[in-house]
Amino acid sequence: MKPRKNKKRVPSFRKLLKTSKVKLDNKLKNKQFKQQSIAKKYRKEQRKLRQAVKDVTSRTSVPLEEFKKKHAAERKEEEEEEEALPLDMMDEDDMKLMEDLAQKASFVTRDLSSSEPVHAKKRKQESVIDRYEKMPRCMQTEPEKELIHLLPIKDKSGIIPQTMEKPVINVAQNEEEEDTEEMEVVEESSEEPQPVLTTDELLIQRRRKLQEKKIHIAALAAAILSDPENSIKKLKELRAMLMEQDPNVAVIVRKLVMVSLMELFKDITPSYKIRPLTEAEKHTKVRKETQKLREFEEGLVSQYKFYLENLEQTVKDWKQRKLKKSNVISLKAYKGLAEIAVKCLCELLVVLPHFNFHNNIIVLIVPLMNDTSKLISEMCCEAVKKLFKQDKLGSVSLGVVKVISGLVKSRNYDVRPEVLKIFLHLRIKEVEVKKDTEDITAKKRFMSCKEKRKNLSRMQRKWKKAEEKLERELLEAEASESKEKKLKLHTETLNIVFLTYFRILKKVQKSPLLPAVLEGLAKFAHLINVEFFDDLLVVLHSLIASGDLSYRESLHCVLTAFHILSGQGDVLNIDPSKFYSHLYRTLFRLHAGATNDDMVIVLQCLDVMLTKRRKQVSQQRALAFIKRLSTLALHVLPNSSVGILATNRILMQTFPKTDLLLDNEAQGSGLYLPELDEPECCNAQNTALWELHALRRHYHPTVQKFANHLIAGAPAEGSEALRPDLSRRSGTELFETYNMKGMTFNPPVASVTPRKKDKFLQGDSFLNEDLKELIQTHLNDAAVHRPLDFAKHLKESSLS
Repeated sequence: MKPRKNKKRVPSFRKLLKTSKVKLDNKLKNKQFKQQSIAKKYRKEQRKLRQAVKDVTSRTSVPLEEFKKKHAAERKEEEEEEEALPLDMMDEDDMKLMEDLAQKASFVTRDLSSSEPVHAKKRKQESVIDRYEKMPRCMQTEPEKELIHLLPIKDKSGIIPQTMEKPVINVAQNEEEEDTEEMEVVEESSEEPQPVLTTDELLIQRRRKLQEKKIHIAALAAAILSDPENSIKKLKELRAMLMEQDPNVAVIVRKLVMVSLMELFKDITPSYKIRPLTEAEKHTKVRKETQKLREFEEGLVSQYKFYLENLEQTVKDWKQRKLKKSNVISLKAYKGLAEIAVKCLCELLVVLPHFNFHNNIIVLIVPLMNDTSKLISEMCCEAVKKLFKQDKLGSVSLGVVKVISGLVKSRNYDVRPEVLKIFLHLRIKEVEVKKDTEDITAKKRFMSCKEKRKNLSRMQRKWKKAEEKLERELLEAEASESKEKKLKLHTETLNIVFLTYFRILKKVQKSPLLPAVLEGLAKFAHLINVEFFDDLLVVLHSLIASGDLSYRESLHCVLTAFHILSGQGDVLNIDPSKFYSHLYRTLFRLHAGATNDDMVIVLQCLDVMLTKRRKQVSQQRALAFIKRLSTLALHVLPNSSVGILATNRILMQTFPKTDLLLDNEAQGSGLYLPELDEPECCNAQNTALWELHALRRHYHPTVQKFANHLIAGAPAEGSEALRPDLSRRSGTELFETYNMKGMTFNPPVASVTPRKKDKFLQGDSFLNEDLKELIQTHLNDAAVHRPLDFAKHLKESSLS
């Protein structure tokens, strides 16, 4: 059957134009008519409102005296009118008609000249208030009483019916009665004297409650561990105990629940990250086991998220000194709760770096590293150090470094130095260098089909296909990450670290962060791009020349400069003599007391400047440093002396011609100038190491051994050779081994008589004879501690 054709003709453009004009005119007319009707309606409402106001004002109250006067005048007029009318001349029918008309108010009030109906004008002028007044009221009426017929009574007169009124149930009244009864019960109970518990009874009651809570927590935790997939509800119940409201046990219970949940999540979380399901995956039918696993993973992630939110809220409430509405826990107790919460967060940060919300934990922990509380700050710093130590790939370290850099910048570089010292624990040993990016081994490339057809036979293509399939499977099964990805992450991490360091060097050179920055540059200087070497050395020298740095900071500048020059900087033609002169000049500023931690940096600088750059160091410079270090060994504590003498031993073996310092004859012309600050010009070849003879009588046995060893020319064999545990260790390691910080000196008590031993134990400052002799010898050698004053005397006595 053929479809019917549409016979409707398409209108022409002229007709369309004409039609559109008509429509526009109609639309305009409708709009005008609508505006007129709205204005008319508005005028009508205004008229009604004015009439209502007029009616209200006309009904104003009149004073009683005026009303009486007006009423008396009206009566008088009526009496006069009655007297004026000749009533006796009217018929009875006319009198009756007049009385009937008088009963109608409209007859008196209306205008008789008008031809309108009686009540037409009244309806028109009726106001809104009048209509409201005429509306019927819903008056509260008493409910009809219903009768209940009871059993009749029979007496002598007959049967008497019995009835009873049915009680009406009023719900509101019953509720009020119940409330009043409850209030009365509460008042009665409050009036009853409760038994006052003693302190022991309160403690016993609290201990009993606490034991019940502990048993409940343990039972829930054991049930969750035994069957995690079916225990999400129990996990939720245990998490709900974080809101414990009993003020007697709330603090301890919350702490126990925090730690229990942390241990549970460490045990039951899988070793992979759980991703949310897509809409297509949600609507796909799967097996029961898969559906059960999905529900478990979803519930685990949600509970873990709520747990982290609770920990975060606890820390925030403590930081803001904010109390909850319930006031169950005091502000003092919140500090302990916050410490436990931070401890749990730190543990989860280290143990679950692969699981969900790890970046959220990093964002929480990093600002707490700068916290005013020393305990919380140390906990967070230690957690981040552990995280850096166990991060083999570098992705987690990159996330932490980004957050730390953002924190330092947002605080306008006003952070604790410990925050920047965290960078020193990064496991970065190599990075991508620009010139070597092409040399990095690329991924194995498989041949395309076109190349196979061109270069291989059919049999070779078959074997090649099987070989490539096997290689792909091996690559997928390989657990270790590729070296290329690791280098890329390390490079990005180190770029952020150097960006933070350079910003501080540029903007806040007088900041307390400068030692941490210089220490970090010294560690990672060999990884800095060669393009920055010149600018960085200029900045370091300007910092030293400014004189605003402390002694430790200036040592860090020197160490950083030589780390730069010892790596890729070997190819650069840079003269570091100003750094040699600075270290030589400032050696005598080293602290000689127990707080000589700067000695470690000095020994590191000497190792980098002299030993590792032996080819660039002249003999005059080496002689000057050996002489000054020997003089310095007379001032400092034994551990520092051992480290200095060990460094001198390495220098004498590295530069064999320095043995001329062991000879008392002058070599060449000129005199030794110990006060000169330039090592090249002080004529160190014309002096001798007389300090070694003074150190032979040192009270520390290891110092004596090193002094005798150096006087003999530092031999590798023979009677004056050192033990292997001393000869194989560097000066820094020996300094740390013989560090006396925190050590106490206990004199030997074996040769003390019982009576003297009692005096010693009672606190008398008694020393045995051997120790007295040792101390007296040391006091007689007090000139050892004044080498510059007694140089001539000691030289004569030691070299004779």
